[in-house]
Amino acid sequence: MSDNIKLIDKLKNENTLSGDEWFSLLSSFTDENRLYAAKAAREITDSIYGKDIYIRGIVEFSNICKNDCYYCGLRAGNSNLERYRLTEEEIYECCKEGYEYGFRTFVLQSGEDLHFDTETICRIISRIKNDYPECAITLSIGEKTYEEYKAYKESGADRYLLRHETANKAHYERLHPENMSWDNRIRCLYDLKSLGYQTGCGIMIGSPYQTTECIVDDMLFMADFKPEMIGLGPFLPHSDTPFRDEPKGSYELTLLLISLCRLMLPHALIPATTALGTIKPLGREEGVQAGANVIMPNLSPVAVRKKYMLYDNKICTGDSSGECRGCIEKRMEVIGYNVVISRGDFKA
Repeated sequence: MSDNIKLIDKLKNENTLSGDEWFSLLSSFTDENRLYAAKAAREITDSIYGKDIYIRGIVEFSNICKNDCYYCGLRAGNSNLERYRLTEEEIYECCKEGYEYGFRTFVLQSGEDLHFDTETICRIISRIKNDYPECAITLSIGEKTYEEYKAYKESGADRYLLRHETANKAHYERLHPENMSWDNRIRCLYDLKSLGYQTGCGIMIGSPYQTTECIVDDMLFMADFKPEMIGLGPFLPHSDTPFRDEPKGSYELTLLLISLCRLMLPHALIPATTALGTIKPLGREEGVQAGANVIMPNLSPVAVRKKYMLYDNKICTGDSSGECRGCIEKRMEVIGYNVVISRGDFKA
């Protein structure tokens, strides 16, 4: 038995590895190791969540952002992007349509658009919760103050997604301008946890300047933080960013990290991301087979989807919400999984 297989077995049994063990595994894994980890991760996932796949309907309600992150197509400095902002009524109608298609979690996502102040966000949450009280609301709207997060929670928000991007401060500073702070990003995550949100963090695999040591830092951070949700996707460049010529992140490493995160945090909600499906046609299926149990189809109006381009060539920008729902259901059935009408909460 190889050393890497022994490390995967240790992670499965103990849910933890040391920094040196993480480095050894991540710097020398083979396809055989990856497939072994995927089998172990899928067994764990099935034992907790069965063959159920949870779907979340994403409403990308604004592509306006005050930040200038070097990797993101929505960055404030991208003058080639046609900007848009949905009205409160349009956001509500997206959720109403999604409910009719069987969605019971709505993910309200945007750039950091200052037009949507605390009062506005709380009003949107309250209206959706009032009409669909059995549904969960996830927010993915960036870095806010403790008081803002508290107000959203009191209005009915259940979950919050905020990828930490990297647990290595020096790496973070190479991905973001000087006015953005790694310390503040981490502060936000701990504030969300303290307020009782189901909290999601995560990384881009293969982002510029990322080293194996950076990913080791990420795994150790997530082991300590214990997020309820983990977002893992390959870095994909956007043509209107400073990283336009950087290579894509590794598909195989992304799949491996999905499996290893499942073994480390068995109950986590882990999506098979749109980025995985963009880099390979069967990426989301293989993400599920590696241990993911969430897929997030788009509920945004088709007219604006091509304008919410975090990276180039994003898939599923032309399908209606109903087509997205039906497509995912069929894809999951092919590999033996069932899309369920459920909030799909974290199972403690």
